[in-house]
Amino acid sequence: MFTGLIEEVGEVVAIRPSGDGARITVRSPLVVEDVEHGASIAVSGVCLTVVGWGGDWFDADVMRETLDVTTIGAREPGDRVNVERALRADARLGGHIVQGHVDATGEVLEIRPGDRWRVLRCSLDPEHAPLVVRKGSIAVEGVSLTVSDAGDDWFEVSLIPETLEATTLGRLAVGDRVNIETDILARHVARLHETGRA
Repeated sequence: MFTGLIEEVGEVVAIRPSGDGARITVRSPLVVEDVEHGASIAVSGVCLTVVGWGGDWFDADVMRETLDVTTIGAREPGDRVNVERALRADARLGGHIVQGHVDATGEVLEIRPGDRWRVLRCSLDPEHAPLVVRKGSIAVEGVSLTVSDAGDDWFEVSLIPETLEATTLGRLAVGDRVNIETDILARHVARLHETGRA
């Protein structure tokens, strides 16, 4: 489990085919300080398991489903990624509960600059639209954000200066694809309603 508060912007060193999946190497000096085999690390919102590491990098295997559903398969060496270690049980939950289980990708439709912030509008599969509500939580590229507006096939978030500087969201351009994870509570409520148990 993660909080969506990014610890470090890392860099993709390599991504290599491995069976029907891939192995990704990410340079991320901070998060490897206390890494161990099998540790969970979120890379741009995707929960990955550490299978190897060195002084400032770690390796993780990525299965086919993850490559199909997220932007990880399109990453190239030199790409910047948001990195967060799994939440410790004695830590504050400053963002919201983020699982690292990406629902889908969306496209950046519009970026509206403000005086010191930006409003980001992203496309959203209509299937997931009921799970996204104004003032609710959403993770974009692993970053915990508050939905400022939402429609049937889009949503907006407002990015403060800290988010623009400390994550990859400040580097986004119209047309870029991003990983989206809806709020886990909304997913559970929707499932209960679907099964007639709500």
